Amino acid sequence: MKARNLLKLLALMADEIIVGIFIFLILPGIGVEIPLWAGLLVMSLLLAKDLVIAPFILGGGADKRPRAGPEGLIGRTALVVEDLSPEGVVKLDGELWRAKCLHGTAGRGEKVRIVGVEGTKLIVER
Repeated sequence: MKARNLLKLLALMADEIIVGIFIFLILPGIGVEIPLWAGLLVMSLLLAKDLVIAPFILGGGADKRPRAGPEGLIGRTALVVEDLSPEGVVKLDGELWRAKCLHGTAGRGEKVRIVGVEGTKLIVER
């Protein structure tokens, strides 16, 4: 797990930790008794909230980059298999694509970044 996701997860769990300490340690320490079932119910509701929210915070949720269509290719890296001067062929995920280099040329074996799509042709830059 990435350190960034671990920090997000800890921030997401902060309310359970604080409420749990309050319900199960602080309140009984000052003489306020909460039934166990009530404390567990509160903790269960907080956990359910996290299960709904976590995919959006940890995995990107609705903001995640599309996996299909032209927009899903933008930002990815491809390998040049036929010199781009300025047009040639690149390989992406085992597939060959016609490509056009925006600025100058790119030689065979270089990696290029996809910045756009025109029909079935990828627009790339070095």
